[in-house]
Amino acid sequence: MTLIAIIFPCLSFLLRGRILRFVVCLILQCTIIGWLPAAIWAVLDLQNSRADRRTRRVIRAMRHA
Repeated sequence: MTLIAIIFPCLSFLLRGRILRFVVCLILQCTIIGWLPAAIWAVLDLQNSRADRRTRRVIRAMRHA
């Protein structure tokens, strides 16, 4: 998924169901200069999403312990 976020940043948002972010990223990605910030944004958002998922898993495990 990280490779998709680097090569096709807007597709990364679309595959995760973030439609509004997809549209904004697509507009940003339409320019050569905007492609790099779009790729960085997509990778950072993907990493934050993974961290949030890990945090929710830890909290759930702590409640059941």
